[in-house]
Formats: sequence, C-alpha cells, structure tokens
Amino acid sequence: MSAPPPGSLLHDVLTSRVYDVARETPLDSAPRLSRRLSAEVLLKREDLQPVFSFKLRGAYNRIAHMSEAERARGVIAASAGNHAQGVAFSARHLGLRAVIVMPKTTPEIKVEAVRAMGAEVVLAGDSYSDAKAHCDGLVVETGLSFVHPFDDLLVIAGQGTIGEEILRQCHGRMDAVFVPVGGGGLIAGVAGYLKAVMPGVKVMGVEPFEADAMYRSLEAGRRIRLDHVGIFADGVAVREVGEETFRIARACADGVVRVTNDEICAAIKDVFDETRSVMEPAGALAVAGLKAWASREGKGGEHLVAILSGANMNFDRLRFVSERAEVGEAREALLGVTIPERPGAFREFCAAIGPRVVTEFNYRLSGRKDAHIFVGLKTASREDGLAVAAGLRERGYATLDLTDDEMAKLHVRYMVGGRAAAREERLYRFEFPERPGALMEFLEKLGGRWNISLFHYRNHGADFGRVLAAFEVPDAQVAELRGFLDRLGYPSVSEDGNPAYSLFLAGNGS
Repeated sequence: MSAPPPGSLLHDVLTSRVYDVARETPLDSAPRLSRRLSAEVLLKREDLQPVFSFKLRGAYNRIAHMSEAERARGVIAASAGNHAQGVAFSARHLGLRAVIVMPKTTPEIKVEAVRAMGAEVVLAGDSYSDAKAHCDGLVVETGLSFVHPFDDLLVIAGQGTIGEEILRQCHGRMDAVFVPVGGGGLIAGVAGYLKAVMPGVKVMGVEPFEADAMYRSLEAGRRIRLDHVGIFADGVAVREVGEETFRIARACADGVVRVTNDEICAAIKDVFDETRSVMEPAGALAVAGLKAWASREGKGGEHLVAILSGANMNFDRLRFVSERAEVGEAREALLGVTIPERPGAFREFCAAIGPRVVTEFNYRLSGRKDAHIFVGLKTASREDGLAVAAGLRERGYATLDLTDDEMAKLHVRYMVGGRAAAREERLYRFEFPERPGALMEFLEKLGGRWNISLFHYRNHGADFGRVLAAFEVPDAQVAELRGFLDRLGYPSVSEDGNPAYSLFLAGNGS
C-alpha cells in the first residue's frame, strides 16, 4: 500500500500526535455478553485514558498542531465535560492558558475535574448549544484559540487513532464496530480510517432516541437540528452534528442504532459485570447499540467491538441507573393489578405469582371493593414478563403492563395511595433542565392561576428534572390552560388518559 497523501484523513490519523499524552487502550473480551449474544464481543477501553475519556486524543492533536501564535493566545472550548477535560489536560501539558465554557447542567464531577487541571471554568446555559453560543462571544472578546469538540479535521483524526488501534489489536478479525455518536467526531474518525483500510467492516453509530441528530440527518440526507435533546447521556447531547463529521459519516458509516435510556442503564450494568468499572451513560452507549443490533440482525458468531467512550459518572446518578437497568435488560416487569379488597386476597395473589422474586410492592387502601397494587417482578425476558401479565389475566386479575410507561416508572411507583377528592383535574408531565434553582424557577413560572392538586418531583442527578403536576381546571378554561403551558416554555405532555393515573392517582371527584 502506498503512503496516504498529505491532508487526507488516513494520513492525518497515522501522523496524529495523540501519544504525547494519551495511551493505547486495551481491547478487552466480554465473556458474559459474548455468551449471551452468541458472538465474540470486545470492549475498547477508552475509559482508561488519563481523563477517563477518548476526548483527550482529538483535543491534544488539534492543540499540538497549532502555531506558536495560536498557542500564545491560550485556548478555549465549549463542552459538556469530556472534551473540556481533554482540552484542560492538553493545555496543562503544554503550559497554555485554558478557558472552558460548560453548561450549568454538566455533572459536578466533570466541572471539578476541569478546574483541578488548572483551567478557568465558565458555566453558561442549559445545553451544549447554549454553552457554545457563549463561548463564541468569548472568542471574539478575548482572542483565545478555539478548539472544537468534534467538527475539526485534526480533532477527527485524533479520534480516528482508536480505529487504527482496534484494527491492529483484533488482527483484522472484526465484523462490526459500534461507536457512540454526539457531534460525530468519533464516528467520523473511526469510520473514515476503517473504511479506507478494511471496507468490509460495518461501522455503526449509536444514539439515544432523545438525542438522535445523526440518525435523522442521515435519513434526511442533510444536517437536521433538533429542537430539544435529552441530557441523560450528556456526553452525546448535541442538537446538530458537525458539517465535516456529517460529510464523513454519510460516506463511511453504515447506519445508526437508537436506544432508550433504560437500555443504556442496562448496558452500564453489563459493562460493570464485565469490567467492574462504571461507565457514564454515553460511555456505555455503544454496548447498548451492539446488544440491540445483535438481537435484531446478528446471525451468531460475529466479532463485534463496542467503544467504551468515557467513565465520568456522577455518583448520584447511579440511583436512577440501578432502578432502570433491570427494566432495560427486560429482567423486570412492572404491573398494575386489581385484586378484591377482602381478607385473604393478598395471599391468593401471591400464590398466583408463584416463586418469582418480587422487586416492588406498593399498596394503600383506597376503596372497599377493589385494591390496586403496583408490583415489580423479576423476569427472564420481555416475553416472560408478557407471559406473567397474561397468566394473571387468565386467573381473573385485571392487569396493566406498565413496564414501558414512563410516567409510571418516574412518578406513579412513588405515589401509590395518593388519591384525593380533586375536581376537574388535568394531569401533565413536565421536563426542565436540572441545575441549581431549577425547581424553584419552574414553580415561580407556574404561578397561582389554577389550584395544583398533585405534584411530584424527584432529582435523578444531572438529567432533566421530571415533574408530574395536576391542576383543577374547569372545562371552560382548558384551552386557556393549554395556551398558558405553551407559553411557559417547558416541554410538557398531557397524561389525562394514562391508565396508571386512572388506576392509582385519579381523584374521586375528577
């Protein structure tokens, strides 16, 4: 093979300067996942970098190629966290000033890590897009040299060194590589390199359903800007992919797999079981996509690689992850079951369940005829959970499957027994960016126009704040309420028809 021409992505990957600071990370086997999926699963351990993320590669490669004049001005970046650490670490290594603009929703572990590396941190906005806009203004004001987190060919080339390592480490025995996608720098670098030297390898991107800008862009054939992104997987919470990254991904990537937050939580648990390391949500994203792809399209016997992109996890988010991992793995079914309100009914119901492990059981007396219980059960698969629900129905129990009901999982399970004599109640589920003071700001905007008859909020750790709220609103004022909520500026969903609400929470007067 002749030498790649200067300026080509292949040339830039092979001449990257990442190893001044980054390490060649191992490609570890995942025996549990391999047995479960009937494939050889390998994990590329980018969580073992000095900053616990792959982002160090691209950031350092870009800064190392700057002119002396650019370096003398210092560097600046906008980032949700991992790129920030990469830039801060690189600047410290080279003795440069670094300013990092981060969203206010960034996990504290990432903010403190950046400060510990000597960088100046500026918190602005609720998303990467907000932070980037503020950063652009500072670039004009200060003259600092901007280091883009993904849409820069030298950043892309730095990330592409992961593809070179994978190919060498697996000795060419590879059928597909799964790559987490945010702005697209990682998939552009990995796909651009692998397709140039081994075009038969599939390179699949993985995105959350609530932050799927690359998926939608590839479907449309042009870059799509999302109006709203979920920030559970904050490392990939990007509204619009890069111009260069989209161009390369469109030419080289084989598609994008989308996964739910529950599937991401299950993947975090999978990686922990394999490595005893805890990934951040974006860090386990590729494993979630690999599992989804293998279950739908895998033929067995494939050699599959997932890139573990980062491990900067806020400890308080583990609560949410542990609650949702079993559901995401289809190892838990959540059911709403109606049983007779009479002595002995509980014992009969438990006999109907049989020897299964009960993970949750919520009940409070709400009437003299029927009892409504919220129950969680260990299951072997999604099909097993459906069979349990069907079996209970056959025994005469009215049974609702709530396993995929987001309102039930976020709110109702903590509120069973909360009935009241509310009149003309209208129920809505809200989201707002989780940051200091966000709940109070939400309540102030909500004001006192209508009586609040139900309210539930629970902090899940750097995700969107989730609120379930109900208002007593006469029929004649419903249109006015809807207009008010539209102007409020927070995403909201009407849940009036939700069966879990009717079963457990609806007021006697509604």
